[in-house]
Amino acid sequence: MSYELITLLMFSSLMVMLLTGQRVFGAIGFVAALAALLLWGDRNIEMPFNATFQVLNWFPLLTLPLFIFMGYMMSESGIADDLYRMFHVWMGRVRGGLALGTIGLMVIISAMNGLSVAGMAIGASVALPELLRRGYDKVMVTGVIQAGSSLGILIPPSVVLVLYAMIARQPVLQLWLAGVVPGLIMAALFAIYIYIRCRRHPELGPALPEEELAQVTWGEKFRLLRAGIIPFLIFGTMMGLFLTGITTLVESSAVGALGALIAAAV
Repeated sequence: MSYELITLLMFSSLMVMLLTGQRVFGAIGFVAALAALLLWGDRNIEMPFNATFQVLNWFPLLTLPLFIFMGYMMSESGIADDLYRMFHVWMGRVRGGLALGTIGLMVIISAMNGLSVAGMAIGASVALPELLRRGYDKVMVTGVIQAGSSLGILIPPSVVLVLYAMIARQPVLQLWLAGVVPGLIMAALFAIYIYIRCRRHPELGPALPEEELAQVTWGEKFRLLRAGIIPFLIFGTMMGLFLTGITTLVESSAVGALGALIAAAV
């Protein structure tokens, strides 16, 4: 059997498993274990277990729970809500301003924990109800949240790139540096598209009423800017220590988790 046919059979089997509603990790593990059994026989039945323990013994894997913890503390402490409120008051006068703010929120969320699913969850719980309540087009809003959440794959500290570095045996730092520019370019293209589309079709993303924006004082506007400074301060400290070689990858993730914990407590 050719490698192409093996790949096709494994991929089709995986899709069938996923369509039945199975857990993603269970479907992938089952297909991989079954393929190993069929290709190499009973003598290699322990291969999936050996591969699992080999992955779990990879020391940089400790970064994953630390990054997830960092993002969880940021979101549960209300910083994500303050971030969206910041974009709300600063960009509300622009047509499609809340959608543009959602893209900015997704960029910051991606830099906070590097998970696309976290951006999707926060966008769906924080941004989606507000956008729909303001009369934004449902199709455009869902597209904005889905597109913005995909930035977590590229913008450091991307968990996906950490896993890819483990599989491909490549330095995590080089993959992060290779992903940050394309991620920011994608975010800029999303924002440009939203701005042009809402300028041509104002009903898709109406600006906020002036009387509502007038109720927000300049003091509150500048106070909300702190919500945007805190994640960038934590991210800058974490990445700066890592890029200068002062800390390792795992130590940098621990610094980010500690910074998020202190920010949440404050």
